[in-house]
Amino acid sequence: MTQIRSKPLVQAFRWPEIRTQATVDGVITVVDCEALAKGQLVGDLAALESQRQADPNLEHETPIEELFEDQLACADLVLLTKVDRVNPQERHQVEQWLKQELPAGVKVVACHRGEINPELLLGFNAAVEDHLDQRPSHHDHEAEHDHDDEIQSVWLGIERDYDPAQLIRQLQALVQEQEIYRIKGFVAVPNKAMRLVLQGVGERFDYFYDRPWRPDEPRQTKLVLIGRALQPDQIEAVMQQG
Repeated sequence: MTQIRSKPLVQAFRWPEIRTQATVDGVITVVDCEALAKGQLVGDLAALESQRQADPNLEHETPIEELFEDQLACADLVLLTKVDRVNPQERHQVEQWLKQELPAGVKVVACHRGEINPELLLGFNAAVEDHLDQRPSHHDHEAEHDHDDEIQSVWLGIERDYDPAQLIRQLQALVQEQEIYRIKGFVAVPNKAMRLVLQGVGERFDYFYDRPWRPDEPRQTKLVLIGRALQPDQIEAVMQQG
């Protein structure tokens, strides 16, 4: 568990000096499954308190329990670590408790031995653009995974334009129906000469226009959805609605 209040930190990105230079892609809260299974919030409370007291930039008066509640309330995604150090029943109990404590739509992702797919944590970047451009573009999709318990990706290339508000409603519905953690890509918008960059984590979506469509590139909506046990056919069917 991190040691700072999430909401004030996120609010700092609204300051004029910062908001023109950076943005918050998503709030990721890390939770210790082994500690929660034992009725604790952290594995070594004494070490955490010592670290807090040694850092003059931290607020020392706020109880750990209150910080934990604040971070769950502010989370877009929760990483549940040390699941390999508890039995299946303990893990299930922790996951059920978290679902009760978290805002609706916030997903919990289990991490085995501290490993997590970086694509799940990182937002839109140039590498994703390169991958999307290399994919077939005519209503195509491809799921990449080894088995249902692993993180997988579904890539979409769709020959149509979308109204941003309508598209986000469709994607939010998909997030409710499937275990989708992150969505990112480009969108063709009706009557807009610029392409839209879209990225979402959980049910929170952000978008902006980055540049005009180039004359030599197809005007397409290209998205990648990252999650577990995804159903590409159902995803494509939803994307064709409206």
